[in-house]
Amino acid sequence: MYELFIANKNYSSWSLRPWLLMQELAIPFTERMQHFLHEGTSASFRRFSPTGQVPCLHAGDFTVWDSLAIVEFLAERHGGVWPADPAARVWARCAAAEMHSGFGALRSTCGMNVGVRVRLHTVSPALQADLSRLDALWNEGLTLFGGPFLAGRAFTAVDAFFAPVVFRLQTYGLSVSPTARAYAERVLARPGMQRWQREALAERVRDAAHEAELAGVGVVTQDLRAPV
Repeated sequence: MYELFIANKNYSSWSLRPWLLMQELAIPFTERMQHFLHEGTSASFRRFSPTGQVPCLHAGDFTVWDSLAIVEFLAERHGGVWPADPAARVWARCAAAEMHSGFGALRSTCGMNVGVRVRLHTVSPALQADLSRLDALWNEGLTLFGGPFLAGRAFTAVDAFFAPVVFRLQTYGLSVSPTARAYAERVLARPGMQRWQREALAERVRDAAHEAELAGVGVVTQDLRAPV
């Protein structure tokens, strides 16, 4: 049995990726929630993760950290993680790797915070460049492989990698093309995404650092979370 260590569902974009993929592919696992702490999070997380970060997968004698490494580990053991078609699989791996290492302005400006709605003070040129690239990439995958998901008919790892961005589009009201918006709505409707969102809204833990980020980038117009 797999054990997947994650952090707060409201904030932890990295945790969402393997969690959602395993949910959508019906890969059984035990969830180990570890809330972010105001102080000492990294030291606490080193009890189960070599880097002191999440996500981290325990699989018998194996400890697998980093979301991309977890996905590749699962792909060696389970079908459906990546597309079966070689061209779609190559594209999906490239797109997931680009998300894993890129889109810095989108990450830094629009941290994941599932339970709120935010009006940004401004959309910087760097953020707009990331949104334009995101839009182009999603449209490319949907056009090349026919949808409804990025690499074809099935939800695969590349969709899981962009799932945190789907939540960001919702939180910050970011503007993308109608095709990209429709794709985001399809991902939001997935059972795993619906469950993650429900459980994120139910959390009563607040992390001061994540909450402070919001004040620096915009105005919270709605808070849908359970009260502290």
